Amino acid sequence: MSARKRVAVLISGRGSNLKALIEAKQDAYEIALVVSNVEDAGGLAIASAAGIATFALAHKGYARADFDDIVDERLRMHEIEAVALAGYMRILSPTFVARWEGRMINIHPSLLPLYKGLHTHERAIAAGDAQGGCSVHLVTAGLDEGPVLAQAAVPILPGDTPDTLSARVLVAEHRLYPRALADLVRTL
Repeated sequence: MSARKRVAVLISGRGSNLKALIEAKQDAYEIALVVSNVEDAGGLAIASAAGIATFALAHKGYARADFDDIVDERLRMHEIEAVALAGYMRILSPTFVARWEGRMINIHPSLLPLYKGLHTHERAIAAGDAQGGCSVHLVTAGLDEGPVLAQAAVPILPGDTPDTLSARVLVAEHRLYPRALADLVRTL
């Protein structure tokens, strides 16, 4: 069996998907670095507790491309082979996306191509959809437009609110993302 691929996870918040990726203990990848554009993001503590290197830098005051160049330099310093976005609430520069083409994925809380961007659960409920869910997709220059690699559907129940649906979708995300990441890195 080949060596596990070195993965960086980019976060902006609490790190629940990061935690799921760590706890999955996949043979295909090791999380070698966690990067955040929010210096006090909760996920940084999860990474540190797991013995994973972290890098945090607030993006304010940087041009998008300049900030992404700093992140890219850090990824290369850590010999990263693939990138997983996990609640990274920042649109990436086209140059950064091109550098990691085919090696960067994102988890999105809808059944793409439905509901790209934000407020996905509110939009699914308002539309009267029977189900919501989550998608893992390759990152491309277009927002949530990359090829979908994996999806998990979650029923929308009578009386659901965006918060109740979000909680159930998050459980599905935690199951789906480690498998999708492992599948991707096995192709690299």
